Amino acid sequence: MPAAPTTLTGTIERILFTNEENLYTVAKLRGGDGRLVTVVGALAGVREGEMLRITGVWTEHDRFGTQFKTETFQTLTPETTEGIIRYLGSGLVAGIGPKLAERLVGHFGIETLDVLDRQPWRLAEVPGIGRKRIDDLRNAWVEQRSVRDILIFLRSYGIGAAQAARIHRKYGQSAIAQIKSNPYRLATEVAGIGFLTADRMAQALGLAEDAPERLTAGIQHVLGQAMNTEGHLFLPEPDLLDRAARVLRVEPALLPQPLAALVESGEAQRFGHHGQSAIATRSAFVIEANAHALIKRILLGRSRPQPDLTRDQIAEELALAEQRFGFQCAPGQRQAYARTLSSRLAIITGGPGTGKTTLTRLVVQTLERHRARVLLAAPTGRAARRLAEATGRPAATLHRLLKYRPELGRFDHDQQNPLAADVVLVDEVSMVDAPLFETLLRAMDDRTRLVLVGDVDQIPSVGPGAVLSELIDSGKITVTRLTDIYRQGSQSAIVTAAHRINRGELPGLDARGTEADFFFIERPQPEAAVQTALQVVAERIPLRFGLDPIDDVQVLVPMYRGLGGADNLNEVLQERLLPDLPIEPVGPLALKVGDKVMQLKNDYDREVFNGDIGRVSRIDGDESTFSVRFDGAEVGYGYRDADALALAYAISIHKAQGGEFPAVVLVLLDQHHLLLRRNLLYTAVTRGRRLVVVIGSRRALAQAVSRADTDRRHTRLGELLRTDVELPFMEDPSF
Repeated sequence: MPAAPTTLTGTIERILFTNEENLYTVAKLRGGDGRLVTVVGALAGVREGEMLRITGVWTEHDRFGTQFKTETFQTLTPETTEGIIRYLGSGLVAGIGPKLAERLVGHFGIETLDVLDRQPWRLAEVPGIGRKRIDDLRNAWVEQRSVRDILIFLRSYGIGAAQAARIHRKYGQSAIAQIKSNPYRLATEVAGIGFLTADRMAQALGLAEDAPERLTAGIQHVLGQAMNTEGHLFLPEPDLLDRAARVLRVEPALLPQPLAALVESGEAQRFGHHGQSAIATRSAFVIEANAHALIKRILLGRSRPQPDLTRDQIAEELALAEQRFGFQCAPGQRQAYARTLSSRLAIITGGPGTGKTTLTRLVVQTLERHRARVLLAAPTGRAARRLAEATGRPAATLHRLLKYRPELGRFDHDQQNPLAADVVLVDEVSMVDAPLFETLLRAMDDRTRLVLVGDVDQIPSVGPGAVLSELIDSGKITVTRLTDIYRQGSQSAIVTAAHRINRGELPGLDARGTEADFFFIERPQPEAAVQTALQVVAERIPLRFGLDPIDDVQVLVPMYRGLGGADNLNEVLQERLLPDLPIEPVGPLALKVGDKVMQLKNDYDREVFNGDIGRVSRIDGDESTFSVRFDGAEVGYGYRDADALALAYAISIHKAQGGEFPAVVLVLLDQHHLLLRRNLLYTAVTRGRRLVVVIGSRRALAQAVSRADTDRRHTRLGELLRTDVELPFMEDPSF
């Protein structure tokens, strides 16, 4: 039987965590009996010091113990002076902090809120508060009341405090009226609110299912989803209409007219592609058109790029480099070296062990010998660090290179302020999506040489587009594909396995001997695979290879859910590798000191970036703060920032892109079948530097090897370059 709902009344003592996207909140509530209770659920907009009446049920969490799960709640006016001080001092009203809250309550007592609400002129009774400050506080109080009215209105529609504040900034006092007139405008005009939320509001407000506003918003939603979740930059028109009809639950015949209206307004673009009509959002259309125009500008630059080396000079430089480093380049590397140094835009691609790193180092050193200004960059912090290690030169993330300004949502470097460089070299280009690539091209002077390095056979970027493969397929860019295996790669079973996988062949699965570095352990059942992974990570790898099970071993999986997914593996690995340490509830996470965690989004203030991996070094429950050590640097967080992190003993293969680990343990099971692709497996295997252990099902492995990536993204940069269509450069695309 489900637990019977009950009601709690009390004061919010502390908010441990709030996720503004899904409204999930963890807070401490002190009840009338003085007992402190953990309450969880959609407590949107609550503040420390507020009194709440909460209806919900008691639950028992496996790791966090007894919790009260919120179903509904009502905000009550604080009834004590202490409660009012905490309420006003929580940041609720701009200009009122804890000290001023104490002064106000010290003077007005229990009537303080009534004074702010109905008699603001009486604030002059408090020493030190002049007329201007009274006006500021009165305006701030009215502002927060307005936001609160909007929040109360929106709360039942699943919209949280942060979104309510953005809605208020966008529409001001008329927000509720604007929403009632057309709730779908929220999906296109306010960041963080999607079509499904707006549609839920519209249905509750009684808007008809075939209303033009709904049909238009549904089409825009489908185009946006195709870009954000599938990587498409457009959709064939029949496919778009079919998808939109299913999302909207309407007949397809209702959709051509609203689509035509979108095209006519310029919010969508219609164009021909391979003999059929295609539709793109305006921003996606502009991105590919601009990338095409900017690449043409680089290829047809006004003057010769510097340094302008002759064929003989290039040959001499290579001979000097070979003498200096004591090795001789293979024919493929020689060709790549010469073509890269004589091209305005060059691509170097190839699998593991084919010499990309060596070639990159030689090219950079040659350019610098001729006093070229060389800038090195990569899409992620990990990839940038690897590039810096390989070349012995500083390397930055692309966002840092282009000087991203998060507070403004734009980059400093653009056509008016190009990068001061003779050569820009970007590594791991397979990870670069179309919007970021177009931004890079904007910042390139047409006299600057661009060198792109990456493995085109890896999984494509998380963001939209297929930049590297489109550029290579265009036939307009100087491309060198390295195929021969050099250095120790010819003796490495990891490298051999990666190349066999790339050819659609099963890797060797019967490695033996102390020098072997690629192993397959057959465990088709998820329970057995998980237990074997625990043993391999915690015992067998440290014992045989002397590697640290937390710092040196990375578990990779195709997906997060399920018994064999990253979420479960993280939980069991945490307990196995840190068995004697207590678990602390840190926002939505259950952390231990020493835990391996990953940053999930760029944080420019803390200077940690999406994909950075660190170790939890401190947890302070009294202060609701914790610290993580990233590459020797200590970074502090509050519990409310905890959703920017996740346990990282096991991560998805997509999250591993751009990184290399001493040892990789890959769990591959039949339950992962929806995601099993050749390029996914290839990417996972090539993340291991010294050791790769695959644990799982032979059938899953064979399925991954046999399935080339048939889900090709809808992009057209390659076609634009091949056909050389004349498209003008357009203004900034906006997302």
